[in-house]
Amino acid sequence: MKKLITICLLIGASISQVIAKDKVLVFCKTAGFHHNSIAVGVPAIMKLGQENNFDVDSTTDATKFTAGNLKQYKAVIFLSTTGDVLNDTQQAAFEQYIKGGGGFVGVHAATDTEYDWPWYGKLVGAYFKSHPKQQDATLNVVDRNFIATKHLPQTWKRWDEWYNYKWIGDDLHVLIKIDEKSYTGGENGDNHPMAWYHNFDGGRAFYTELGHTDESYADPLYLKHLLGGIKYAMGWKK
Repeated sequence: MKKLITICLLIGASISQVIAKDKVLVFCKTAGFHHNSIAVGVPAIMKLGQENNFDVDSTTDATKFTAGNLKQYKAVIFLSTTGDVLNDTQQAAFEQYIKGGGGFVGVHAATDTEYDWPWYGKLVGAYFKSHPKQQDATLNVVDRNFIATKHLPQTWKRWDEWYNYKWIGDDLHVLIKIDEKSYTGGENGDNHPMAWYHNFDGGRAFYTELGHTDESYADPLYLKHLLGGIKYAMGWKK
């Protein structure tokens, strides 16, 4: 009888391991401007998880950034975070997480975050400077072989809030650039990236500037773009 119970327990444990899903953490703390689209972005990402077999937790609580807690996540998503959102101890835990092979996704205002933390700037890939009024613009998809862009048209016209950057990293694999001739207020010239990815410090990082508006999170093209970035950050191949 004891042997049978042991076998049943082992089978149960094995099944649990098989059905365990990858998990991501959506972090949306703001210490500066608060984007209203966060309120629709979080459930949209949760829906992506339900449809694509990964679990999603969300929080504004920076105390969740401990080595022990972060290790359960395949990727951490900074969803329009702003300002100084992590203290020194939390920053160290996040650095350890990335160095251990963790994934990062930055959405929109993730580049308007942690200006005094150089490691984070290199991770996210750029720092926000300014933006003109929201308007239509033409995006050029310069790499359509990547999981987050392979579904996109070569030129993509959409309405959003378009960031100018005060600094852009030089080790980024750029996926999308904005055509500054297609709108007013651009300040980065021909090299004005809107989405990119790179391997960084042992982990994987993806950033998309898109996603300021509520409407973005009901746009199938944008959602598939975001999903591709999440999959890349989790280490999924397709």
